[in-house]
Amino acid sequence: MTKIARPDYPIQALLTRRWSPYGFADRDIAIDDLRALFEAARWAPSSYNEQPWRFIIARRSDRQAFQRLLNCLWDANQAWARHAPVLALGIVKRELTQTGAANAAAEHDLGLAVANLSLEATARGLSVHQMIGIDPDRVRNSFAVPEDYKPLTALALGYAGEPPELALEVLQRDRSARSRKPLAEIVFAGAWEQPAELAAD
Repeated sequence: MTKIARPDYPIQALLTRRWSPYGFADRDIAIDDLRALFEAARWAPSSYNEQPWRFIIARRSDRQAFQRLLNCLWDANQAWARHAPVLALGIVKRELTQTGAANAAAEHDLGLAVANLSLEATARGLSVHQMIGIDPDRVRNSFAVPEDYKPLTALALGYAGEPPELALEVLQRDRSARSRKPLAEIVFAGAWEQPAELAAD
């Protein structure tokens, strides 16, 4: 299953194919592919080259480890994410290594790393669904995450599919057309909410 974006202006085809399914096929991810996804994340840009991202992963083939990570997700996310062959937690280092000052870019940089990972996944026929719905305290307790690190997000990784156990509402989300705000609503020039010339129709 694929959903292709319909951009208003030409962009790379890889970007049009990237989407975040709720449904995943019952198919493992090869270790070489999985390694490549996190290698792509490793090469993301970061402020001061701090590379504040950390990941904890679990494969469904390791049932105990998978369940422990799955238990860190909100119940609504567990309902569909349990079908993914791989789950991961995204964690950020709060402070800069050299100075100990707060790293204001840490969460931004985790996002860049996951964007790299997501595009590498798309190029390999895989999909990634990101979640903010996690229990940070449970993550911290379950995986002994140090205090200077912040559990932030989760990822479900796999091949898009339609497991029969998915709720109708979730299936409808997967089948609905992709959409985005127009450029005029997000790119301004001169004043707030004044669309930039490039965003004009």
